Amino acid sequence: MGNRQADDAAVYRIGGGKVLVQTVDFFTPVVDDPFLFGQIAAANALSDIYAMGGRPVLALALAAFPTSVLPPEVLEQILRGGAEKVAEAGAVVGGGHSIDHDIPLYGLSVTGFAEEARIIRNGGARPGDALVLTKPLGIGVTICAGRADAIAGEGMSRLFHRALLLPGEMEEAVAVMVALNRSAAEAMDGFSIHAATDITGYGLLGHSYEMMEASGTTAEFQVSRIPMLGPARRLATRGIAPEGSRVNVRNFTERAERGEGVTEDDFLLLCDAQTSGGLLVALPEAEAERYAAACRSRGAKSAAVVGRVLAKQEKLLKVVE
Repeated sequence: MGNRQADDAAVYRIGGGKVLVQTVDFFTPVVDDPFLFGQIAAANALSDIYAMGGRPVLALALAAFPTSVLPPEVLEQILRGGAEKVAEAGAVVGGGHSIDHDIPLYGLSVTGFAEEARIIRNGGARPGDALVLTKPLGIGVTICAGRADAIAGEGMSRLFHRALLLPGEMEEAVAVMVALNRSAAEAMDGFSIHAATDITGYGLLGHSYEMMEASGTTAEFQVSRIPMLGPARRLATRGIAPEGSRVNVRNFTERAERGEGVTEDDFLLLCDAQTSGGLLVALPEAEAERYAAACRSRGAKSAAVVGRVLAKQEKLLKVVE
C-alpha cells in the first residue's frame, strides 16, 4: 500500500479482497524477569497488526543472546513468555532465528490477515473526530525509576535507599505492557474508525504527529483527560525520565502549541517513550465515548477520549489543560 506515511505495518494484496499484514519489532529487556520480558516484547510486536485492523496468525521469533554470560534457561524463559502471548493472540510461533550477541534482544516478525476494505491506516483522521487512547501513559518513567531502584539497591543498604517506586507500581506498569491491544482492536467492530496507530517509542505526541501529518489535520489533547499510571506524575515531578522521553521532548517542543496551565511535567508525560503502549484511535465524536466504553468492557480499563481532531493549523499538535 506504499510507504508515503508512517504506518505501523506493511500491507500486501493477496487477492479476493484479502491482504497480508506484516511487521517486525524487537528490543532489549525492560524488566528483569525473562518470562515477562518475552511477554512484553511479543505484545509490543503484535500491536502493530492490531493497529492496522488485522488479525495475527503467525509469528517468527528473533533472539540475540549472550550464551557465554547467561544460562540457556534465561533464553528458554524469554521464548516461552513470547510464545504464550502469541498463543493468547490466537496465533502460533512457527520458528525463528537466534544469534550469539553481547546483549539480549528479543522480538517477533508477525504476519496477519485482514479484509482490504477494513484496513486502518494512520492517515484518515478528519476534523471533528475525537481521539481515544486505550492504555495509560507513564511506562517509560516507571521503567526508568525501577532501573534506578535496582542500581541503587545493589550499591547500598536498603535501609539507606529510598525507593522511587512504591509497592505494586512496577507491577501496574508490567500489567499494562503485557496486555494485548486485541481488546481495543476487536472493539472497533461497528464503529466508523478513520485512523489508528499504536503508541510506542515516540510517545503520544510523536505518534500523534505522524497521524496528523498523514491526515493533513491537527490534534488537540486535553491533559486532564489522559490516563496515567499511578506513579507517573510523581516521577515526572522528580525529574525521572529515560533519555528517549527527553529526546522526544526536544523534538516536539517546537512542533506543539501549549495552552496556559500545561506544565513541563505534563509535556514530558505526553512525550514519554512507551513500551507496548495503547492504540490511539480517531473516529467521529458522536461514537467516541461508546467506543471507549466498548474497549473498557473488553478489558482495556483505561480507555478514554483524550482529545479531538481539528482542521490543519500552523502546528499539528496542541496541548491544553
